[in-house]
Amino acid sequence: MSLWPRALSLRLALMFALVSALLLGAIGFYLYHSLQREIAWRDDQALLGRVQRMQAILADSQSITALRERPQLYENMLGNRDNLLWVLDAAGQVLIEINPPGVARPTLPAASTAQLADGDSSEPLRLAWQDVTGGEQRLTLIAGKLLGERDAMLAAYRMKLWLALGCGMLLAFVLGWLVSQRGLRPVRELARRCATIDSQHLHLRLDEVQATEELQGLSRALNQMLARLESGFAQLSRFCEDLAHEMRTPLSNLMGHTQQTLQRERTVAEYQDLLVSNAEEYERLARMIDSMLFLARTEQAQAAITCQPIDLQALAEQLCEYFEGMAEERDMPLLNQVSGEWLADPDLLRRALANLLANALRYGQPGTVITLSSRLDGNRLELWVHNHGKPIAADHLPHLFERFYRCDPARSGSGDSGGLGLAIVRSIMQLHGGQVKVASDDSGTRFGLVFRPAHPTTPG
Repeated sequence: MSLWPRALSLRLALMFALVSALLLGAIGFYLYHSLQREIAWRDDQALLGRVQRMQAILADSQSITALRERPQLYENMLGNRDNLLWVLDAAGQVLIEINPPGVARPTLPAASTAQLADGDSSEPLRLAWQDVTGGEQRLTLIAGKLLGERDAMLAAYRMKLWLALGCGMLLAFVLGWLVSQRGLRPVRELARRCATIDSQHLHLRLDEVQATEELQGLSRALNQMLARLESGFAQLSRFCEDLAHEMRTPLSNLMGHTQQTLQRERTVAEYQDLLVSNAEEYERLARMIDSMLFLARTEQAQAAITCQPIDLQALAEQLCEYFEGMAEERDMPLLNQVSGEWLADPDLLRRALANLLANALRYGQPGTVITLSSRLDGNRLELWVHNHGKPIAADHLPHLFERFYRCDPARSGSGDSGGLGLAIVRSIMQLHGGQVKVASDDSGTRFGLVFRPAHPTTPG
């Protein structure tokens, strides 16, 4: 389960708050450490300056004893009780001690130049010291500063930074939510328009949102989706109408013949003729239902095929033998010029070629040759079925592979495929990742199966 809220505006507001927290935190961290380094540097410079001034005072005094009798010369330079001062002789004895609030005198190594270090007392302490010569004596000057006040000031500053960070996050969240609410207004408007479109209004389109480039792309994609849905819905409606029409014809024939026969008593021969006629219509309905079931299975998203190497010449020869009787009956010899080998589903490929051959025998000109040929071009295979006859008008060619489409609706009989034969061929080729082609002119009509390079070939 996601920890993010479901509302996109709240997600954006939280993201704004997080980004603001990171940004303000980074700025606060930088400012805090910059201030800390600056204060520490200033304190160190002040301590070094006190050591130098004390050295100058010693140089101007006649003796350390006279200096001890005039403490106002150096007490004023300390300013407050957080600042400490020691003057030690060569034996380590304290000669001058200013503002030592219970702070033990530090033990420091000799230093000919001014040095800085942290003290080892119970309170935070910063020290600067230097060994100097006062008159004929060797002295050690030590200046110190208690850091308690500085740490308290930095702690108060840290607290203010945390408060500023919290207020900044809260303000960023509120402003981010307001901004996201306003920024997502086009999305809500687009959703409202989408909600008005249903199956009765698939012709409606979404107006592109001109203010935002992202929503322009979304609205264009939705409009394209609506166009595809409208086309599919219209195709489905036409399919239902064509299906009803195609099934109504054989059912009307069955009912009409049966009712006419039952109007009076018939001979046995007449009843037999009626049964033969009805059987033809039943066969036609069975072929139509079988074709529809096949199309439904092949168009499912999970439909799969089993590909294996196929001897194309042998497959074409089997089909020529199967259709030999029909070809002799119509005086249309079959010429097999297919060769090579291809990776495909043998049953589906056999059915596709069989439908093309049946179509060629049904509509070809008697007394002409039907040719099966192949062309292997690298990793691309083309299988063609060519028959002679009256050319098909150009306006019919794009629709030949649609369900129930006929160039001449009157040309249907008991052996007809119900207008689904070529649609089955197209579905088979789509399963193989290929396509179908058709060309028709005065030299005849050619139907082709084009297999894509995704299926490897082996020359035959």
